[in-house]
Amino acid sequence: MPDQTPVGILLSNLGTPDAPTTPALRRYLKEFLWDKRVVDLPRPLWWLILNGIILNTRPQRSAKSYQKVWTENGSPLMDISLRQQAALQAVLDANYPDAFHVELAMRYGNPSIAYGMQKLAKSRCNRVLVLPLYPQYSLTTTESTFDAVDKVMKTDRDMPKLHLVRNYHDHPAYIAALAASIREDMEVNGPPDKLLFSFHGIPKRYYENGDPYPDECHRTAELLAEALELEDNAWMLTFQSRFGREEWMQPYTDKTLQRLPQQGVKNVAVVCPGFAADCLETLEEISIQNRKFFMDAGGKSFRYIPALNDREDHIRTLADIVHSHCADWL
Repeated sequence: MPDQTPVGILLSNLGTPDAPTTPALRRYLKEFLWDKRVVDLPRPLWWLILNGIILNTRPQRSAKSYQKVWTENGSPLMDISLRQQAALQAVLDANYPDAFHVELAMRYGNPSIAYGMQKLAKSRCNRVLVLPLYPQYSLTTTESTFDAVDKVMKTDRDMPKLHLVRNYHDHPAYIAALAASIREDMEVNGPPDKLLFSFHGIPKRYYENGDPYPDECHRTAELLAEALELEDNAWMLTFQSRFGREEWMQPYTDKTLQRLPQQGVKNVAVVCPGFAADCLETLEEISIQNRKFFMDAGGKSFRYIPALNDREDHIRTLADIVHSHCADWL
């Protein structure tokens, strides 16, 4: 007989602090920055740097940044992620009644990966699809999520069957949804002088050691430019959110935006195709910080095109991904 229990979907993103306060940021950053996938320095050295310097200075600065984007519903990332969870559950229920149970989990902070897996277990889900909302695979994000799931599995007495979604950077529906969101912006605001595809960066050393993430970012950007029928000089790919002193993947988003006005590019639009939901890195870093960099350098018009968030076409894309990975379970 076919298995009548629901298939569990663990929808996961990076995470968010519980509040825009220094103590909450200290707890969150301590968990995030101690992950070996994120910072791979020798543990004794990194422990001294993290606990002796970073956690004594960065939490206060980060709290001020979060306060700029915090809403009455709390963290933007958490608010959007909960809407994504509910919307995905609704679409799956409409197409496959009682076949799926969607839970939300964050790699860092709350609700944790362990908590999400426990909730799926309580819902009798003995088959689980782990869907990290990172379109482009990276050891620092996707693989770190798989690490957290594996840690839970090692202590689970009734291990479920697992499917892991590695990436969806070139999924046709994902590219189509991104292209649609950009076309909608251009229909209202017109085409910019330059469209920037800004992706979260990683240290260049990680790429040289085998992390395929930058290649997948380039593939996404190329497919998106093709879908939008953009000329080569109408767009460019950049990397944001670098941390520390070592070289990260280039070109850097902030440096590029400071340079473009001197090259005659006065009107830009920025979209972040690596972020499934708007968060600090898009709402504060791009839309506030980098907007100021560009305008102070002589720019005339800057606009940020929101992430796909809980757009209907985005949720349908996620449902398509779920179905393609779970077809043999249905």
